[in-house]
Amino acid sequence: MASDEPKSKLLLLTAKFHSVGIAKLTRCRQLACFVLIVLALLSHGRATDPLWDPAIPVPPLEDLAIPVGMRFSVIKPYEFQNDGYRFLHGVALCFHRNRLYVSFGHNRGSENTDTEEARWSVSDDQGRTWSPLKSIDEGTEPGVGVSHGAFLSHADKLWAFQGAYQDSMQNVHTRAYVFNEADQRWIPQGTIIEQGFWPMQEPIRMPNGNWIMAGLKVGGGNPAIVAISQGPDLLKWTATSIPTDPMMKMWGESTVIVQGSRILNIARYGAAATALLALSNDYGLSWTNSTVSNLPMATSKPYAGTLSNGQNYLICTTTANSGSKRAPLTIAVTRPGETLFSRVFKIRDAVFPEGPGESHPKAALAYPYAIEHAGYLYVGYSNSGGGIGRIGQGRELANNNSAELAVIPISSLAISKVTR
Repeated sequence: MASDEPKSKLLLLTAKFHSVGIAKLTRCRQLACFVLIVLALLSHGRATDPLWDPAIPVPPLEDLAIPVGMRFSVIKPYEFQNDGYRFLHGVALCFHRNRLYVSFGHNRGSENTDTEEARWSVSDDQGRTWSPLKSIDEGTEPGVGVSHGAFLSHADKLWAFQGAYQDSMQNVHTRAYVFNEADQRWIPQGTIIEQGFWPMQEPIRMPNGNWIMAGLKVGGGNPAIVAISQGPDLLKWTATSIPTDPMMKMWGESTVIVQGSRILNIARYGAAATALLALSNDYGLSWTNSTVSNLPMATSKPYAGTLSNGQNYLICTTTANSGSKRAPLTIAVTRPGETLFSRVFKIRDAVFPEGPGESHPKAALAYPYAIEHAGYLYVGYSNSGGGIGRIGQGRELANNNSAELAVIPISSLAISKVTR
């Protein structure tokens, strides 16, 4: 695997030094050997490629441009006193037959406990209003919670891929469902991916005919992970953990950008507000290590993709000075056909008096998900509301969010020239 090459060189050099005896080498050769060791270590510890154009300063949050023509709506407000639900997280979106579907994890109890449910709704007016919530899977199996996931509209079918677990985040796996439009029910297709895989992004078709789905591996250091389908079969997947330094502390919720056989995996880093980057040049079969990139990013789930105009985008919180704060919600973009991000737009800030949606200086805007449709990018996200009006104690208060939607004209994200 490409990621092991520097490490292998280092091990070979070390073995050679032990077998020859470094004291027996000339001073010139000693120096050359030490230089090789340093270069191997540096190569092992840095990202293969940058994510941000190094010729352009990352803007501070005060200088972010705002896309023209955005509109906002509330998908699901926090209303514990009315419906008894506390936890809400992991908004997913999908257009199917010109209807906009949404899902998220919902829990009357605490986050990541076995009372979690995968809930859904549908909109017939592009997200302005929503049908009453129903469950994809209420998690009726004893001790099993079914939570947030990803959608896919393909071959006239609407699929849902949901993270699930036993008790409190034990035996994490992914379950598939197909929507039956006749009776508005989700038909279980069973467990399709194990190995701790929790889906974070919709499956993307690669040029070789396989699908790739980005996720988080819960356990084993919590690295980024991808699952690759066996050809067109959406029920048969092989999960591949992305290698990383075992000393790295991370919670590797990840997203991918597909560029032919070259795949970028961008992951959340637990130890610092920086995006992690891993690369594959063989359709996701092998990967470089997840390593620290040059792109600031809050320690939250990212979401990336490619717009129809050829621009790549990344949604999270990316500014020069926001650190790990989950606000403002931003979208970084590349120029069409390029690979390095070079401009950041602000979707919305924590304080949003013009509304709709919750507004508070301490509001966290997180866990985005996006889908393009008819010239617009639809972005769903969680809003913590700064914790105002939340009811509960201790763990019960974790991620007591509302779900919101921003709709962005693709034309407002276009960039043709960057001032250097």
